Amino acid sequence: MPIDALLAWLGEEHAIAALGAVIGVLFGFFAHRSRFCLRSAVIEFARGTREGKLTVWLYTFSTAVLLTQLFIVAGWLDVSGARQLSARGSLSGAAIGGAMFGAGMILARGCSSRLLVLAAQGNLRALLSGLVFAVSAQAALTGVLSPLRLAIAGWWTVDGGAARDVLAISGLGHGGGIAFGALWLAAALVWGRRQQVRFWGWFGAVGVGVLVALAWLGTGWMSRSAFDLIVPVQSLSFTGPAADTLMLVLSPPGQALKFDLGLVPGVAIGAFISALLWRELKLEGFQGGQAMRRYIAGAFLMGFGGMLAGGCAVGAGVSGASVYTLTSWLTLLAMWSSASLTDWLVDRREEALQTPTAAEVTDPDLGASYARP
Repeated sequence: MPIDALLAWLGEEHAIAALGAVIGVLFGFFAHRSRFCLRSAVIEFARGTREGKLTVWLYTFSTAVLLTQLFIVAGWLDVSGARQLSARGSLSGAAIGGAMFGAGMILARGCSSRLLVLAAQGNLRALLSGLVFAVSAQAALTGVLSPLRLAIAGWWTVDGGAARDVLAISGLGHGGGIAFGALWLAAALVWGRRQQVRFWGWFGAVGVGVLVALAWLGTGWMSRSAFDLIVPVQSLSFTGPAADTLMLVLSPPGQALKFDLGLVPGVAIGAFISALLWRELKLEGFQGGQAMRRYIAGAFLMGFGGMLAGGCAVGAGVSGASVYTLTSWLTLLAMWSSASLTDWLVDRREEALQTPTAAEVTDPDLGASYARP
């Protein structure tokens, strides 16, 4: 069905929310099946292990970068008006917010998207952490933490346009962007083969990357076709959408329907379907007060940090990186560095004091191995 006919049939608001829901369901399914998680990838890299988690993340990252850039070169997608490129950005917010998010996802044992996926399969730790994350993000957006966020963001800013475009700054152009994505996809293929990454590991991860690119493409098409509604050109992110969904639940009818409001419930449904089909639905709770404090602190850091940085592990680390936004790449670097440091300071020191068996069970949300034994 042509975009114009779809908009006329559903109405513009319902059409963009439906797009978010469909992409969300598929994202939730593929993310659950592949165990896609930036935290797991960082831990594997920092500890020098070879379990396939970093490879899974690279499949998603490289696929999103390569396909998004191909859409742009083909003339199907124009991201020049996207907020991540056109608006004034904050380098201080990207660095500090990214560092807070990275530390938070280690403490909460998962980034914001991973928490949503885990909550859908019955993980009550992830459910509570996700709620704290959404409250913290909303407080940073328009609540009591908003003045602090704005103050930090104003320390070091960068103009929109070419000043935020890594490809323009470096002079590589979209051809260089495609080559970079293809290089890392080739690396993921080689490492995936060596590590014998299972089918759902690589296939689900590629699916997540494809959905990031399709979200850019779909919102771009609707942005050009919508008449009464302003549709932002965007892709997948979970900081702002989590806050928007929370406010919709707390004060309906809330704001107008949009892509974000379809995305979050869609991800939960998709992950639930995957867990149901593979019989992985299971209620899991906390193992003590100390664990609860850790999860809450991590979720709070992720909520504030993600809003300060302008994106989460998916929003900045994959979606923003796929269009080569300077602030998104800085955020990803800060997340990676901070998460590695936090893992070393907190988890690795704690595990060193335990027996190998006990240390292994302190990470219940890391997920199963992605490679064959």
